[in-house]
Amino acid sequence: MPWGSDDGHPPEVACWLIGLGVEVVWNPPYRPQKNGVVERSQGVEKNWAEPWTCADAAELQRRADETDRLQREAYAGPGERPRWAAYPALAHSGRPYRPEVENDVWDVGRVARHLAQYVVRRKVDPLGKVSIYNRPRPVGRTWIGRVVNVGFDADECCWVVTADDGQELRRIAAPEVSREAVLRLRMCYRSPGRPPPVVAAVGRDGQPEPPSGAPPAA
Repeated sequence: MPWGSDDGHPPEVACWLIGLGVEVVWNPPYRPQKNGVVERSQGVEKNWAEPWTCADAAELQRRADETDRLQREAYAGPGERPRWAAYPALAHSGRPYRPEVENDVWDVGRVARHLAQYVVRRKVDPLGKVSIYNRPRPVGRTWIGRVVNVGFDADECCWVVTADDGQELRRIAAPEVSREAVLRLRMCYRSPGRPPPVVAAVGRDGQPEPPSGAPPAA
């Protein structure tokens, strides 16, 4: 999977693929030796295509296409056949992507069940919140500075925050785990050119605190 994530959860593109029923093979970030064949192939392509000498992106694409073709169809070691001849079944995966049937085959339930396999560690920030898909979520000021565990309940479609002893601290709605959000690749909060959302402090029970000077709730 070439699209990495430092969130601990699978990135948006991976969730879209999972919803289609595509099995995602993960490669640890910053560990090229774990995917040595592909990394070496990319290095050869870079050396052959010489991108630093290309006049524009179109020329680079033409060279990349040609080096790919040479590696597949012409290049072979002593006594070997080119990969195209040695592995003819790789000419096609056997499962074409058909945009017109995506709505029928895509299933958000697959994404939810996949997310349920994850438990990520989060440190509660000074406002009593943790970040999930780049969105601040309330846990409670009691837990400021402490590390909690964030899991996912696929049946209720919500995040479940627990302490290390298994105590459930809070359940948080997960609107980003929805058909619309995943298909539009809008699971993460990001809005270029706009300021980040205002993050209000939360009380000990995880509820937002009233503004300073506001009368207490009845």
